[in-house]
Amino acid sequence: QVQLVESGGGLVQAGGSLRLSCAASGTIFSINAMGWYRQAPGKQRELVAYINSDYSTNLVGSVKGRFTISRDNAKNTVYLQMNSLKPEDTGVYYCTVIGQSYWGQGTQVTVSS
Repeated sequence: QVQLVESGGGLVQAGGSLRLSCAASGTIFSINAMGWYRQAPGKQRELVAYINSDYSTNLVGSVKGRFTISRDNAKNTVYLQMNSLKPEDTGVYYCTVIGQSYWGQGTQVTVSS
């Protein structure tokens, strides 16, 4: 059974940084594309970034230039480095295996103005 466990969320002031981690188990991590989604209060879950098995990455919309996604296959972990955080980045951040219906429990990120 695939398990994804996110960590690293918290409360930060605007302009600050956080690093999220997602530890995966129960899957051949290295062959899967991994992604981060977020869900703001009252809004739909949206894709933030994903990283392919060849380490190519894609960041979506307003996070370009501020966020970085990376992976460590030896640790079965994917990371989301978030810099220059804005209040609109507030939400619950979820890790997922792209193309499969596996999700972590989410980690809360709150950015104060």
